[in-house]
Amino acid sequence: MMPHTIHVCVSEQRLTYGDFSALVSTGAAGVGTEAGSGRTPLGRFRICSKHGENAPLNTVFRARIPVGIYPAAARGDDAILARILCLDGLEPANANTRSRYIYIHGTNEVEKLGTPASHGCIRLSPQDVATLFELVPLGTEMLIEA
Repeated sequence: MMPHTIHVCVSEQRLTYGDFSALVSTGAAGVGTEAGSGRTPLGRFRICSKHGENAPLNTVFRARIPVGIYPAAARGDDAILARILCLDGLEPANANTRSRYIYIHGTNEVEKLGTPASHGCIRLSPQDVATLFELVPLGTEMLIEA
């Protein structure tokens, strides 16, 4: 049996993986691969590292390291919470994804899920990212489509 691929549809603001489905927020600036653009890259990716196993869902991460509990440890509106799944671009156009620090991660802005609101990452609720984290092994492929 073929392993599942994570699928993100930017126009629907939805992530699916097998039977799992969740609302997401992608880049408020749209799609693209330019460094510093705040855009979500399109194409094929793989999960290259995972961070936050067994951390409380309100754990705040900076540089993929847990630094405290939300809201006390947060800086600004875009807290990275719960879990991080790092992405590696598999195509020439998105090969800079890892160096752009584009992740799948939990957000404190759950009210914005379903609308483009991120700085390029794929945001999920803390509970949904924790569920996805448990479901997907390292190396899982992902497709982000407009």
